[in-house]
Amino acid sequence: MKKWNIYRSNPQTIAELQKSCGLSLLCCTVLVAEGYTTSLDVSEFMGCQELSSPFDISGMKDAAQIINDAVDSGKRICIYGDYDCDGIMATVILYSYLAETGANVTWRIPERNEGYGLNMQAVQEMHDDGVELIVTVDNGISALEEAEKIKELGMELIITDHHQPGFRLPEAAAIVDAHCEDNYSAYRFYCGAGIALLLVAAMNDGDTQMAMEQFGDVAAIATIADVVALTGENRFLVQRGMEYLEHTERAGLRALREISGLSEKNLQSMHIAFMLAPRINAAGRMASPKLAVQLLLEEDEEKALTLAGQINSLNTERKNSEAEILKEVAEQIRNNPEMLYQRVLVFYGENWHSGVIGIVASRLQEKYGKPCFMISIQNGHGHGSARSFGNFHVFKALTSCENLLEKFGGHPAAGGFTLKEENIPAFIEQLQQYAWEHHEEMPFMEISAIGALRPEFLLPEMVESLSCFEPFGAENQEPVFLAENVFVKQIQATSGGTHTRMQLLLQNQPCTAMYFRKTPEQTGVIAGNFYHMLVCLNCNTYKGNKSVTLIIQEVRPAGISQTKLLNAVRIYEKYKRKEELYPSYYRGMLPDRKILETVYRSISGQAVAVEMLAAPMMQKGINYCQLLVSLDVFEEMGLLEKDTVNGEVKRLSVNQKVNLEDSAILKELRQLAEIN
Repeated sequence: MKKWNIYRSNPQTIAELQKSCGLSLLCCTVLVAEGYTTSLDVSEFMGCQELSSPFDISGMKDAAQIINDAVDSGKRICIYGDYDCDGIMATVILYSYLAETGANVTWRIPERNEGYGLNMQAVQEMHDDGVELIVTVDNGISALEEAEKIKELGMELIITDHHQPGFRLPEAAAIVDAHCEDNYSAYRFYCGAGIALLLVAAMNDGDTQMAMEQFGDVAAIATIADVVALTGENRFLVQRGMEYLEHTERAGLRALREISGLSEKNLQSMHIAFMLAPRINAAGRMASPKLAVQLLLEEDEEKALTLAGQINSLNTERKNSEAEILKEVAEQIRNNPEMLYQRVLVFYGENWHSGVIGIVASRLQEKYGKPCFMISIQNGHGHGSARSFGNFHVFKALTSCENLLEKFGGHPAAGGFTLKEENIPAFIEQLQQYAWEHHEEMPFMEISAIGALRPEFLLPEMVESLSCFEPFGAENQEPVFLAENVFVKQIQATSGGTHTRMQLLLQNQPCTAMYFRKTPEQTGVIAGNFYHMLVCLNCNTYKGNKSVTLIIQEVRPAGISQTKLLNAVRIYEKYKRKEELYPSYYRGMLPDRKILETVYRSISGQAVAVEMLAAPMMQKGINYCQLLVSLDVFEEMGLLEKDTVNGEVKRLSVNQKVNLEDSAILKELRQLAEIN
C-alpha cells in the first residue's frame, strides 16, 4: 500500500505565474506544485541551452592534456568501462573519438561475474597487453588498491566517474568527477557518459557543440538509463541528444530502434527508458556487455541488425528469467504468507540469474511496498541484490550484518552482497532485527500528485502543452494528478484481456481512462461506484481527431481516510509479527458477530482486491484492522480463499454450518484484548 501525497496549489500563485511566463494553466499548475513560483524559477528550470565549460570540472584540463599527449606519442590506451548502459555508452563515446583521431586505443568492460569496476586481474591483463594509459569511464573513484597496482606496474591512470567519492581518493594522474570537493562546475549530476562527452569536448579546446553533434545521441540514452536527475544541463543534453538520435548515423542504434518496434515512432524518453535501455542492459545481464559495445560500434547495416537481433533475444531471455523467479517467489509466499508482514522482504532460491535479481527486487518492492533483498544460491554461496526507498538505508542495513557477509557494497536505495549459504537464515534474522531497532515504523512507499484534476484540464491543447516538460525522468517525473470522486460508468477488457479501459465521469464530464497491465478483475474497480484515481494525461490523435485519455497509476475507493488506513496497516502487521500491542489495540481490531456477518456478505465468489473492500466497510463503521482479521477468520474456517500474493479474496462454497466461535484467531484476540 502506498501513501498518496497530494499537493494543493494556491490558485492566486498559479494565476500570477501564468501571467508572468505565458504558459498554459495546466503547465503553471504543475510548476507551482514543483516549487517554481516565479518566471525566474521557470527560466532556470527550463532555460538551459548549452553545456557549461568542461574545464569547470576539476581534473578535466589535466586529463585532456594527458590523453592528447598519449595519442600524439602513440601510447597504447585502454578505455575501461562498466557493464551497464551508462558504462557501455561512455566506453563507446571515448573509444570512438580516440579511434577516429588515430590513437592506439582499445577498450575493456568487465563481465558481470567480475564485479563492478577495476579488478587486479584486469589490471594485470591490460599491462600484459602493452597498455600504458588506462582511462576509466563510469567507475574508478573507489579503486584504491587497483590504482596502486597500476602505478606499481608503471602504467598511468585517469579516472572519470560520476559516483560519490570516498574519504580517500585513488592515486591517479587525473581524476574527473563532478562530485569531488575541489570541483567548480555549476552542475554536478552528469552520468558517466555525460562526463565522457565533456572529456571529448575538453580534448578539443572545450568545444561542447562538436561533442554533442558526435555523441549526444548515445549520451542521451545513458543519461535516461542511469536515472540521474533530468534537470539543468542533463535536461538540455537529453533534449538535444534525442534530436540527434532521431537522425542518428549509427547503424547499431538504427538497428536497435527497428528491432524494438520504434522505427516509425517519434522517440520519447519513455521509449528509451523502457525499450532501448533495457535491451542494452540485457547484454551485460544475460551474456556479455561486449555485444552491446560491438553493436554500437558496428558500421555495417546487416551486421548491426544481426547483433541487435541477438541482443533482443537476450532481452526476451531476461524477461523469461524474471518471470521464472517471480513464479518461485509467489510459491514461497503461498507456502509462508506470514513473510509478507515482515519489515523487510527476503527471498532466496537456487541458481536465480544474478543479472536479473536486482530487477526482480525492484518489482517486488513496488508490488508489496517494502524493501526487498533477493539472494541467488550457487555452489554454496548466496549472491544478493537489495532495493529500498524512504529512510530505510540499504548500505547501513548490510553493514549491520557484515559479520555474516563476505562482501557487500551499495548506497541508501540499493546494494549488493555475497555470503555463505549456511549464513542466510542468520542474515535474515539479523536484518529483521536491524529493521526493528532502527525503524519501529517502516516507511510507506509514496506517490505524489500535482493536485486535483479539473475538467478544464482535459482539453487536447492543454494536455499537449505538458510536452514542454519533456524529457521526463528522475527529478522531473511525468505529472500525476488526483482524479477525485470519479464515477465509473463502464469497464471493459482490451488487448485480449491484458489491459482495461474505463468510461468515467469527472465532475459530470465524460472521459476515458486506461489501466495498463491489469485485467478488469485485477483493478478491483466495479462499474457504478465512485473512486479516487492517480492519473497521468495522454493526448491521442486518431484520423485527425485529438482526444485525451487518463492513464491510471493507482486507484482507491472514494470515502477512505488514508491516515486511518495506513495506521491500521501498521497495527495489523505488528499483530501478525506477534509484536506486543496495548490491549486497546486488540480490542479495536476484534470483530464482533455483526461485523463478521457484514464482511462475509461483502465477499462474492469472484476474486476482489482486499483494499477495495476498505471503503464500503469504513462507511459501515468497520475499521480496516477488523476487516483484515475477519478475512483471516474466514480463511481459517474454510469460508474463503485468500490469494496473499495478489492481495485478493473470494468466497468458497460451503455445504455445512460453520461455528465461528471455534476460531482460534478470535479466541486468541479476545485473550489479548483481555475480554473474557
